[in-house]
Amino acid sequence: MFDGNFRSAFEQGMAPIGKALHKKGVSPDAITVVGVAMAGACAVAIGLGRFPLAVLLLLLTGLPDALDGAVAKAAGKAGPRGAYLDSVSDRLSDGLLFAGAGWYLAVGDEPRLAMLPFALYIAASLVSYQRAKAESLGFDAKGGLMERAERFIALGFGLLFKALFVPTLWVMLALTIATAAARFYKVWGQASGTAPSRPRPNRRARRRSARPVSDMRQRARARAEARRRNRR
Repeated sequence: MFDGNFRSAFEQGMAPIGKALHKKGVSPDAITVVGVAMAGACAVAIGLGRFPLAVLLLLLTGLPDALDGAVAKAAGKAGPRGAYLDSVSDRLSDGLLFAGAGWYLAVGDEPRLAMLPFALYIAASLVSYQRAKAESLGFDAKGGLMERAERFIALGFGLLFKALFVPTLWVMLALTIATAAARFYKVWGQASGTAPSRPRPNRRARRRSARPVSDMRQRARARAEARRRNRR
């Protein structure tokens, strides 16, 4: 949902900040690493139940994720290498955050709730994988109610209101599964509309059809040779 409605406007707003950081000599890769480190610190804060600190660290996790692309574009380094690093760091950051939530629930009154963040991470990974695989096949899998930006916002809401933390995770899980299903349906429809591959012609049929042609050529050559002899 964020990618479809606000991504372009957001990137335009971040462009001046990216240029300023580039002039200061800040590397986009360094910003990405800082974002992963902030995610690890946020995970520890969640696991210890220090939710106000976790909210602050979550903001510091999302900020580098928004800035590294702007700095890379300002430096002219936007390319496959940076995109690959950014994608891997995003998955790592998500895993750390959900691990922190699982840690917090595992030491609580209902340890079985620790499976909730685990299930949420599986669903979120499926959403990300569907988009990556679809784009590699030439399809479009963007969109959905719970993409990565929405997950950050929802998690921040749950951390801000501690009593609503577990219900927020349930809502996130439901919307993430709905997003995965919607993307699957979207790509499935696109793939079903592609033209089927043409069957390969039978080699035996080729050989059979080639024989009459070769016989006709031999007969024509024999007739031409006979005419030449008669003229002589």
